[in-house]
Amino acid sequence: MDLLSIETLSALFAVGLVAGFVDAIAGGGGLLTLPALLWAGLSPAQALATNKLQSSFGSFSAAVKFTRGGEVKPRDMAVMIGCTFAGSAAGAIIVQMIDPGFLRNVIPVLLIGIAIWLLVSPKAGEIDAQQRIGERGFALLAGTGIGFYDGFFGPGTGTFFAIAFVSLLGFNLRKATAHTKVLNFTSNIAALLFFLAGGQIAWVAGLLMGVGQMIGAQIGAHMVIRNGAAIVRPMLVVASIAITAKLIWTDAQGVIGAGMAMVAGWLG
Repeated sequence: MDLLSIETLSALFAVGLVAGFVDAIAGGGGLLTLPALLWAGLSPAQALATNKLQSSFGSFSAAVKFTRGGEVKPRDMAVMIGCTFAGSAAGAIIVQMIDPGFLRNVIPVLLIGIAIWLLVSPKAGEIDAQQRIGERGFALLAGTGIGFYDGFFGPGTGTFFAIAFVSLLGFNLRKATAHTKVLNFTSNIAALLFFLAGGQIAWVAGLLMGVGQMIGAQIGAHMVIRNGAAIVRPMLVVASIAITAKLIWTDAQGVIGAGMAMVAGWLG
């Protein structure tokens, strides 16, 4: 591809900064970064690979912030980290073999369910609640499953991890968000390793966005530590609805495009 202009790179940096802020709080930053990379002229394969690079900076930055703030101890999450890495690696391998499109029919339903649950359960995630599953079981179920999803498809991974921590382990939203960033970084790195082998990364754009991601993630993580559920809950609801709307709109565009092509064929 052609070298990106200073204006385009500046815009990508700004998008990375905002996405890092959003991701550190509720996830869903990929809704901003992936379209921005496609807009910049990258091919779909380059955009996906570069998106993993830049998002790794943001998730790492947030994880470090939460760790230094005493919100999470990665050493105690060794099994979760291992399962998440394995799941994401498997997803990144399999996505190159089959069509991931069938997941698009399931994800919007899950995300809307999350938004409704948060809206009708005003106390959910404000305090630690009842634990429904052991941590090893969580690692195998949520770590491997959501990790696989991130390597295979991606949108909303942070949101899914946060809700899993709240609903399965009974964590409050602040604690869930801190633990989420550790696993999100793990799944990002695992998938990134397989994209590296493909040579599809646009390094200048990815590294510049990564710097923006790091700055935004630091700000977002600080706000979570300071405000807890008061800021995480509304951001999770917005992220869930936004991701769903994006997926539905993309599918609708595809249907419209296919319909126009069919009509053009008939007229031709």
